[in-house]
Amino acid sequence: MNWDSLWQPRSSCDAQCLPEPGSVPRAGAVRVAARLVAATAVIACAVVTVPLVLPLSRTARGNVLRLLAGAVLAALGVRHTLRGRVPRRGALIVANHVSWLDVLVLLAHTPARLLAKREVRSWPVIGPLAAATGTVFVDRRRPRALPGTVAAVADALRAGDVVAVFPEGTTWCGRTGGHFRPAVFQAAVDAGAPVVPVALRFTLAAGSDTTVAAFLGEDTLLASLRRVVAVRGLHVVVQAHPALHPIPGASRRALARVAQSVVHGPIRGSWTRGGPMAPPTVQDLRAA
Repeated sequence: MNWDSLWQPRSSCDAQCLPEPGSVPRAGAVRVAARLVAATAVIACAVVTVPLVLPLSRTARGNVLRLLAGAVLAALGVRHTLRGRVPRRGALIVANHVSWLDVLVLLAHTPARLLAKREVRSWPVIGPLAAATGTVFVDRRRPRALPGTVAAVADALRAGDVVAVFPEGTTWCGRTGGHFRPAVFQAAVDAGAPVVPVALRFTLAAGSDTTVAAFLGEDTLLASLRRVVAVRGLHVVVQAHPALHPIPGASRRALARVAQSVVHGPIRGSWTRGGPMAPPTVQDLRAA
């Protein structure tokens, strides 16, 4: 892992991690055009709908946003499957980060608030959806703002919200990943909230892993979108693992290491055997 500053990791994955042209199955021209038309229609619907969602109850808002996120994914031709159970209340979801699609996939399965970089607010569709869910936006250029961000996440957890974060801090290709940064885990410790590790795996129709949806380096959102709508059989597997329950006085660093081992380690082997592997038992996460 490389670092642009004290708390801004920079992935070692770049455009070379993407599939070679012609190496992935492509959708036909008619289907690609249909996806673009459908996505445009859903985007227009989302732009109109999101402001109307804000006054609704948390449950109703979550239901509407899950429908919208699912509709965007369907329009783009992206299938997604949930394995395991995602929390509905009072938990911190921690997931690996591959693509801008990660946000939509998580929102399609759980009424989560997100922790996202400030730039996401200006992204089409994703930005409004994220804002409507009560996303906590963090300015990564201001390290002094980090304690306040952690406190805001802890407050959301205490209020019973589900908060989803990508503790790698940036996107990776999916075949490799980054270290889970521990800061946000302090929010779960402070709030006494469970941590639910979630692994996102991108595959093609034949079941093979693919990096085609990865959003890396100098890649633009438009270029990534073009790859997504052009590929045939893109599927995202969402593997939710049993919750980790930090004990009082737990170490955020130890909790981050355990969550990372669940997402990056056991899950990779478990896919090859067709079922989830039990995460490590957390006996004691006190600071060493």
